[in-house]
Amino acid sequence: MDGPGLFDLPSEPATSLAVDPAAPLAVRMRPRGLDELVGQAHLLAPGSPLRQLVEGDTPMSVILWGPPGCGKTTIAHLVAHASDRTYVALSALNAGVKDVRAVIDRARNARRRGDAPTVLFIDEVHRFTKTQQDALLAAVEDRTITLLAATTENPYFSVVSPLLSRCVLLTLEPLDDNDITALVERSVADERGLAGTVALEREARDHIVRLAAGDARKALTALEAAGASATATGATVIDLVIAEKAVDVAAVRYDRDGDSHYDITSAFIKSLRGSDVDAALHWLARMVVAGEDPRFIARRLVIFASEDVGMADPTALQSATAAAQAVALIGMPEGRIVLAQAVVHLATAPKSNAVITAIDAAIADVRDGHTGAVPASLRDGHYAGAKKLGHATGYRYPHDDPRGVVTQQYAPDSTDGTVYYRPTTHGAEEPIAVRLPKLRAIVWDR
Repeated sequence: MDGPGLFDLPSEPATSLAVDPAAPLAVRMRPRGLDELVGQAHLLAPGSPLRQLVEGDTPMSVILWGPPGCGKTTIAHLVAHASDRTYVALSALNAGVKDVRAVIDRARNARRRGDAPTVLFIDEVHRFTKTQQDALLAAVEDRTITLLAATTENPYFSVVSPLLSRCVLLTLEPLDDNDITALVERSVADERGLAGTVALEREARDHIVRLAAGDARKALTALEAAGASATATGATVIDLVIAEKAVDVAAVRYDRDGDSHYDITSAFIKSLRGSDVDAALHWLARMVVAGEDPRFIARRLVIFASEDVGMADPTALQSATAAAQAVALIGMPEGRIVLAQAVVHLATAPKSNAVITAIDAAIADVRDGHTGAVPASLRDGHYAGAKKLGHATGYRYPHDDPRGVVTQQYAPDSTDGTVYYRPTTHGAEEPIAVRLPKLRAIVWDR
């Protein structure tokens, strides 16, 4: 749970977890120990590098990589308050090589005196230049400092290889709705939070969770605003109306586990199929604003590209697949742009369902028992004794014919001559529709 209040911590061992009651809710609700950390269960196993870093057993340099609000600064906060260590925090936004070297010099002198070891936290380390990152190498190598660096960017691209090789890379996952829900409910009841002064209706809670989109800080900021709004009006319950007004975003009626989810998804796909790009963008916006998993949307687009566009525009599948990969790489909110581009492509593309019709017809024949043996001329003839069995005998190599196609039986007897693929005359499928009968006439000699 990233947030303010970190960089004014003293550069000395910290033993108290007392929090200013006037601090933002996101700061007040920071975990007091790893057991209160929300999410990241894959990093919390006994003996894990994260536990060693926080609990002080053989600390090692670590790079924390994850999206905003997933807990990077929270982990730094826990390290800062671990006993017997001097904690220093720098932000790559305003620190330079001189600042880094000053910390290293102090840490080296402290080690010579036998003082507490130094942990240096660098937020947004990807903003450091190569020279700034190189300045850390020797001190990390000989453990003059224990480096704790946080980044939202892929460290394989944004952190120099020598520094990356000297650190343990911990990948933090986006918090899911259950994680955010648990955090919000804890914050309503906890004495560090709203201390039970107001109740939170389920609809209001779900609205806050959806708006957070996996960002813990965003969820707590919204909750704090809603709580302040309720208190100012004398309300004892945060309902949906208060939550909407507090964050100035109306709740979208959308239940990911209910009818609304399936209805909107259905309307989205049917709008794409009907080539109504504007309606498709509307339904996309409804899903995005409601906090639908962008990976779910991307998967639907990939399926649609083959099922409803197919060979009428073969590039549609490339666009949809690229969108799915891009969304997984960059996340939200920027992912909405990628999804929108794919939606525009798919909605305006010529349509054909010939591909899905063809494969389903072929599968139906196989399930009905129309299988048959592989023709002898197509069988593998590379092993000893294959020719004695007649395998590959009589096979005609298409490249030997100037037309690039020859008369030859490729299907088993039971389906020889059966037509599965029937191209339309839409878009890029039209030339296929013209060429395919000529190919079949040669291959089947009919």
